[in-house]
Amino acid sequence: MRHGNKNNNLSRTASHRKALLMNLGCQLITYKRITTTLAKAKALRTYIEPLITKTKATESKELIMHNHRIVFSYLNDKAAVKELFTVVAPKVAGRPGGYTRIIKLGARVGDNAEIAMIELVDFNDVYGKTVATAAEPAKKTRRAGGAKKKTDAAEATEETTTEQASTDTATEEKAEA
Repeated sequence: MRHGNKNNNLSRTASHRKALLMNLGCQLITYKRITTTLAKAKALRTYIEPLITKTKATESKELIMHNHRIVFSYLNDKAAVKELFTVVAPKVAGRPGGYTRIIKLGARVGDNAEIAMIELVDFNDVYGKTVATAAEPAKKTRRAGGAKKKTDAAEATEETTTEQASTDTATEEKAEA
């Protein structure tokens, strides 16, 4: 019986499941988005989100080093740990949780297994909001007033373009006749 056992065994032994989640976690951190079965994606989310939480900045250097060691014990990949602490951590610093997103993709052709894409939320350009930089202010969402009055320079350029367009059409009509 599995009373009170909340983790999904994924039909694997403990060591095989640990190795699977370790590899999936490293790939997710490296590529920011992977495609796998829905059950594996849900299991990976519970595996990887606490590790991402450990990357948030702390006060003392000893705690930072300790968190590096803890995360390394879960991932066993120096490149993935370095990527997690240097690239991913600054992006998720302001987020209180929910670092991953699971999108269902349908059924796999061979065995009809449900496929899903799991991705890091802050690295998606389609869904994520664009952060305004200091040089580029955020766009206004509301428009104030009606049509703006044209400036003298804009009126002059508009008049010349309309005159030029009318002369072009007149020359075309003469060429046709």
